[in-house]
Amino acid sequence: MALDEGLIKVLELVAPGKPLREGLESVLRAKTGALIVVGDSQQVIDLVNGGFEIDAEFTPANLYELAKMDGAIILSYNARKILRANAHLVPNATIPSVETGIRHRTAERVAKQTNELVISISQRRNIITLYYGYFKYILQDINVILAKANQALQTLEKYKKVLDRVLVNLTILEFEDMVTVYDVVKAIQRAEMVLRVKREIEQYISELGTEGRLISMQMEELVENVYDISLLIIRDYRQDEEDLHAVEIKEQLANLSDESLLDLNILANIIGFPGIVNILEMSLEPRGYRVLRKIPRLPLSVIDNVVKTFASLQKIIDASIEALDDVEGIGEVRARAIKEGLQRLKEQATMERYV
Repeated sequence: MALDEGLIKVLELVAPGKPLREGLESVLRAKTGALIVVGDSQQVIDLVNGGFEIDAEFTPANLYELAKMDGAIILSYNARKILRANAHLVPNATIPSVETGIRHRTAERVAKQTNELVISISQRRNIITLYYGYFKYILQDINVILAKANQALQTLEKYKKVLDRVLVNLTILEFEDMVTVYDVVKAIQRAEMVLRVKREIEQYISELGTEGRLISMQMEELVENVYDISLLIIRDYRQDEEDLHAVEIKEQLANLSDESLLDLNILANIIGFPGIVNILEMSLEPRGYRVLRKIPRLPLSVIDNVVKTFASLQKIIDASIEALDDVEGIGEVRARAIKEGLQRLKEQATMERYV
């Protein structure tokens, strides 16, 4: 499940190693239960009835002591201050709730009404539940999260290997001028699958806090440049380069359901090819962005000039050094580097095909 930026920050706030998590664990071990609101917006204050104004620095020990009282505890938005304790919260009773316990039902309604983080610690069930807007999440033991993160990391590694093979095949077909819509959308699909597993791992990393650094480094090494590569493929093949921006197309792909992502015809439609019969067999000609980006020390601004001048990768490959030299930003040295770089990339792709 992909999380937005706000939810990632919520999980980071309660990650192991953070003071708030230490305080929550203390309350959990004491089996006293607690209702904690992280946020001091006017919407929250309007729901507070009674209690004590504290306005003290947050410490895990202070939270533990104040949780012994029955009412809710109100923290500042960054959980650095305890503002109120023993407060009675009165959310809108017409807000729907699937919870049965009074504490959890109140937490759910307050979160939905204020869009702030509300934490409920169950006295009987011995669990910590997060409510954030309409999102609910039960914090899990760190060993469980680590196991899930490592499993997701293994999946990411497998997906990345498949993506690498697909990209090598696409590069060869581009040099041979034999690319079809199928080859393009397959590469886009595989890149998106890698990025979806990455987003799942990012959630685990947020929950792991300081324990997730190794997982984070491994993940970043595996997915390096995948997002940029996906954008370059879209720029290479979208039907009208001046129409929908590549980033907007990428956002459409990210918002697809897992089921829709498996339908190559849907992907073809998103990058500008209508759902006609046999659309996946249609031949395409790359503009050359992705291949040129592989040539060292070739700025994107210069690549833009080359693509605008020659319009396709094949014309760039066939261009003479003199013709390349005439392009703005390219001198004779850079023109030779492009010719040699393209030849080297073709040979490298051919070798990798049989590895």
